[in-house]
Amino acid sequence: MKLYDFSILFIVTLCLMLMFFAIPAVAQDDADELAKQLANPVADLASFPFQFNYDTNIGPNDDGKRFTLNIQPVIPFELNNKWILLSRTIVPVMYQDDIVPGAGSKTGLSDTVQSLFFSPHPGPSGLIWGVGPVLLLPTASDDELGTEKWGAGPTGVVLKQTGPWTYGGLANHIGSYAGSGSRADISSTFLNPFLSRVFHGGWTLGIQLEHTLDHENDQDSGMCAVFLSKVTQIGSQMVSFGIVPKYWYEDSASSPEGFGIRCSVVFLFPRKGR
Repeated sequence: MKLYDFSILFIVTLCLMLMFFAIPAVAQDDADELAKQLANPVADLASFPFQFNYDTNIGPNDDGKRFTLNIQPVIPFELNNKWILLSRTIVPVMYQDDIVPGAGSKTGLSDTVQSLFFSPHPGPSGLIWGVGPVLLLPTASDDELGTEKWGAGPTGVVLKQTGPWTYGGLANHIGSYAGSGSRADISSTFLNPFLSRVFHGGWTLGIQLEHTLDHENDQDSGMCAVFLSKVTQIGSQMVSFGIVPKYWYEDSASSPEGFGIRCSVVFLFPRKGR
């Protein structure tokens, strides 16, 4: 077993142990409310997620493996008593092996995706939405880990929360406008429908799709995931742990195939008095 295989096995085991055996010191109703806020991508809740992804069967020969740690700070800014501005950043740190034949392994940063959502505070209908820009920043530390392109476009999310249920979708489109002339242009649409239910004790069970349409190369890639998460408290810190088995139902030349695994650790910072 190679180091990255052992690493993902350790992370999965640790998340499962903390989900099922951590003793919550927080009131169950508070855990349920935080779990419901986490299901809302534009909730007025500051969080610091670490998302671990392990995928295989990547590259032209299906020999590649990739371990990705997405560092994803979420910071809300209250503009006034009606609107918030939510910043969502994704900074990927990658280790990949045999993705490109003969290239061996690569480790480092990939490209950063920065989204900003302007969202009104939810009304009595339970309908929640947000819109704004999304930016692609060429922060990759190696040309094989990124696109070497600057990109931008619109992003939006719409969802409804009814009792313990949350359902809706997030989408964005990124087109490149500058960067290396030797690299392919980008015109990519990302679709992310989701459905989840909160259960008493801070548990959440849900399903989501992550589908990407690569208009430049006329090919799609798509992943379906069932996720289970648990909000708990460790010391004075609120934390959510999640396990996400996933299956790539549509693959492109550069995407994984078959099954993968995702684990998440999310540090939560709810506003006091809420």
